[in-house]
Amino acid sequence: MTDIPAVDSAPRESGAAEEDFRELTRRVTDAGLMRARRGQYVTAIAVVWTMNAVGWAALVLSDGAWWQVVLAALWLAVWHEQLAFLLHDAGHRQISRSQKTIRALGLIHGNLMLGVCFGWWVQHHNRHHNHPNHLELDPDILRRVAIFAPEQARQRTGLARFLAAHQRHLFFPLLGLEGVVLRIAGVIALRRRAVRRPWLEGGLMALHAVLFFGALFLLLPWPAVALFLAVHQGVLGYLLGLAFAVNHKGLPTRVGREWSWLERQVLTSRTLPTGFLGDFLYGGLNYQIEHHLFPGMPRSALRHAYPLVKEFCAERGIPYTETGVLESYRDLARHLGSASEVLRSGTVTA
Repeated sequence: MTDIPAVDSAPRESGAAEEDFRELTRRVTDAGLMRARRGQYVTAIAVVWTMNAVGWAALVLSDGAWWQVVLAALWLAVWHEQLAFLLHDAGHRQISRSQKTIRALGLIHGNLMLGVCFGWWVQHHNRHHNHPNHLELDPDILRRVAIFAPEQARQRTGLARFLAAHQRHLFFPLLGLEGVVLRIAGVIALRRRAVRRPWLEGGLMALHAVLFFGALFLLLPWPAVALFLAVHQGVLGYLLGLAFAVNHKGLPTRVGREWSWLERQVLTSRTLPTGFLGDFLYGGLNYQIEHHLFPGMPRSALRHAYPLVKEFCAERGIPYTETGVLESYRDLARHLGSASEVLRSGTVTA
């Protein structure tokens, strides 16, 4: 099992921690890793759009056979995940520093092409980056039924309590719903007027639904539509869920405790070095420590930042969690079981 950094060690002095981060920033900047990669992103956007078009063209040319529907659903799930990563990179200003360009890219790739509310997601994700694994401030923890520390157990009642008690076995099966959950969260944010342009964002999401479902029912009989949706949404949910699940879960959590930016990003994240296929499927987020330290760093630079950040943490004596893909999922399952043990043992009352 991967060693988890201790959480009871004293935080580094503020001045020293800030100086450390300035030094690390200088190193990655001198290595050219913060340099904009506009050409790479233009190419990436063109490829993702083309591959999505190929998937829809395959449906147009198919005769509705079940295997053709399944293949098209699998293909589009992979490339819709890549749309989500473009949305993510735009939100972090990796693609452009222009606010208008960012908004346009986010609305097109998020609201229109995926049905995900970009305005809600940016707010949600920025709060997560500022407070990773904080039990009271990290929205990625607060919106989950799962619990990641025993002290969360009292907050679960009814069905949520049952799901949390058995989360070690249910967490991974339920990841297939991640794509649906993200859309629902966006709709809730729109209803609460929690985004700046609710009519624009909601209108684009509604247009996505009309075009997406309209195309499916125009091209396929309803049983084939049901098969397509089950495969496409399930696989997309797993691709997104598995890419995000191991980034922070099972690592130190906090309540009220404050670390420096450097410490809270490194100690609450893990990096999963992979080959180029892994980088593609994870959208570069397998280098989670590097991404959290430098959210604006272009995706293609993260694998090059990894050895620099790891070496720096070793120099400063800061624990750096690095593991393999399968090992990370085993660690997460163990942690989920450990965190929910108080519910199964009945030692916590509602």
